[in-house]
Amino acid sequence: MADFLTVALVCAGSLSAPDCSRDTALDVAVAPAPTPIACLMQGETLAARSGLVRGHETYLKVACERRRTAALRPEAGPR
Repeated sequence: MADFLTVALVCAGSLSAPDCSRDTALDVAVAPAPTPIACLMQGETLAARSGLVRGHETYLKVACERRRTAALRPEAGPR
């Protein structure tokens, strides 16, 4: 299983880069990545293949996130 997620965010050109997030993006593409380097390289490829970026109206922001796993809780035994 890949340890990282590539997150390609397509944001409005009027939105500042620090404010561009999953919540404010116009489009979001997510894919697994095995390493941080692969993650960064894959982000631009995701956006280019999808045709999400539309000229000067939008811009691409690529983020790499460590994949989260749910913590396992032991089952409560009978009381």
